[in-house]
Amino acid sequence: MDRSPPPKRSDFEALFEGHELAFRVYAKALLPSWDAVDDVIQTASLVMWRKMEELDSSDGFLPWGKVVVRFTALKHLRTQSRDPHVFDPELIEFLSQEEEERDGGRLDAQQQALTKCLSALGTEGRQLVLSPYQRHGYLTKLAEASGRTRNSLYKQIRRIRAKLEQCVVQQLGTAS
Repeated sequence: MDRSPPPKRSDFEALFEGHELAFRVYAKALLPSWDAVDDVIQTASLVMWRKMEELDSSDGFLPWGKVVVRFTALKHLRTQSRDPHVFDPELIEFLSQEEEERDGGRLDAQQQALTKCLSALGTEGRQLVLSPYQRHGYLTKLAEASGRTRNSLYKQIRRIRAKLEQCVVQQLGTAS
């Protein structure tokens, strides 16, 4: 059976990119969150880079990398379990459910109030207040088309936003 030659440091990037998804899936099976997976993969990639000479062939990169990911994930979990600021996963779940139940209705009411207030602006006002969130350069094109400066449009947007805020507060006050 032919074995591929030991990988060179210059091969690392291609090998890692070719197997990164497999490493991420493997790490997710061991870890509670995608943030933890990102941290572990980043650390594991540095370890792999430093220890690249230990690898006998390019063919063994995936299993070797999984070992590095496993040990890095276990170290991460040990570190997290000792951190006094990390809550028990059951407590986190309980708190998130409580927060969702408490705020769910409020968020719906805010969304309804904002929708009602936006529709009261009319097409031109709504287009202007939403323009900063459109594609890049949209506000500049709007300014050119209207013969106004971007700065004057920003000032108008600020005034419209203040009116929207007052409207939403008023809508929420009447809804209570």
